[in-house]
Amino acid sequence: MLNYIWLFFFVVAFIMAIVGTFTGDVEVWSRLMNTTFEAAQRAFEICLGLTGVLTFWLGLMKIGEQGGVIAKFSRLINPLFSRIFPSIPAGHPAQGSILMNVSANMLGLDNAATPMGLKAMKELQELNGKKDTASDAMIMFLVLNTSGLTIIPISIMMYRSQYGAANPSDIFLPLLLATACSTLGGLLLCCMKQRIHFDRVLVGFILGAIAFIGGLSYLFASMDEASLKLYSTLVSNILLFGCIMLFLLVGVVKKVPLFSTFVDGAKEGFQTVVTIIPYQIAMFVGISLFRECGALTYITDALGWVFSTIGLNTDFVPGLPCAILKPLNGAGARAMMLDVFEHYGVDSFQGHIASIIQGATDTTMYVLAVYFGSVGIKRFRYAAGYGLAADLIGIIAAIIMGYIFFD
Repeated sequence: MLNYIWLFFFVVAFIMAIVGTFTGDVEVWSRLMNTTFEAAQRAFEICLGLTGVLTFWLGLMKIGEQGGVIAKFSRLINPLFSRIFPSIPAGHPAQGSILMNVSANMLGLDNAATPMGLKAMKELQELNGKKDTASDAMIMFLVLNTSGLTIIPISIMMYRSQYGAANPSDIFLPLLLATACSTLGGLLLCCMKQRIHFDRVLVGFILGAIAFIGGLSYLFASMDEASLKLYSTLVSNILLFGCIMLFLLVGVVKKVPLFSTFVDGAKEGFQTVVTIIPYQIAMFVGISLFRECGALTYITDALGWVFSTIGLNTDFVPGLPCAILKPLNGAGARAMMLDVFEHYGVDSFQGHIASIIQGATDTTMYVLAVYFGSVGIKRFRYAAGYGLAADLIGIIAAIIMGYIFFD
């Protein structure tokens, strides 16, 4: 499916450029070609920036693996993971890596989540019988990853604060509810597709997750803006640095040679970055062309006309470019959110809608390309379709929450 989506970007850009030529916009070809160069350079720069973070965290993960921390994490979550990842053996390191990736995403720690996710994908590939084809476990992991469950959306609150929002954290509760809908929807879809049995443990986890999110919602919603920003950032950083110290201290107790083990794991970081560079460049160039040619604007305008024709309130339509771009490119979606802030105001209904959409989903196509590309997977099966379905659930939930809380 990704092959067709990527080709679609180029075909649409080419057609739009031809139309532009006949309507007098002869500069469109120059803009598109400049975009390919700029996007390719930007993608490479992002990969270079990722090298340091990836190297550091893979080195720490190696220490955690040698010290037995990852194995202990795996045993703790085995009751759940043995049900939604039945092909992963009990106690396998992939379970711990998946847990750490999901936990980092929940805390909004994207830089820490990516190395852990790539580590998990490598471990899942070791269990994969068809090395060029995504396994059910890989697809389940990717859908959970791209559904974007975020408990503490600190980056979005930061942007809202920079644009002078009266209460930057007022999107916390609706965003949490929207992203929970996306993640639970993706989980249920994959469980049904993979014919996973809903026993008492799995149902109990789902109900427990709903109760946990509801409790956090109540707790954080009762805080004022200053307390929310303080404690959310504090908890995130304490948990992250606590994880680092746990790996190191357990390594000392288990007499793991810390420095040499770290270096051995860190070497994998550079190799992984080299592997994902082509995938990163391919997706960035395609998405940039799609945006630059004006196709995104036409799609948004067309959707606005459709919603207006059937009698729906169209106040949310200005936030749709963010919804369309988010599964494709996080930076592009963020730019669309900021553009809404500029034109409508950060505290407007449209500004709130764009903020919630930005945090309710993840960059599905980017994650699929990078994660699968890091282990040489070429056949994604239903991963893209189910990942985008989870995104759609999150986007619809985000719009509904926007009307409930801010209309």
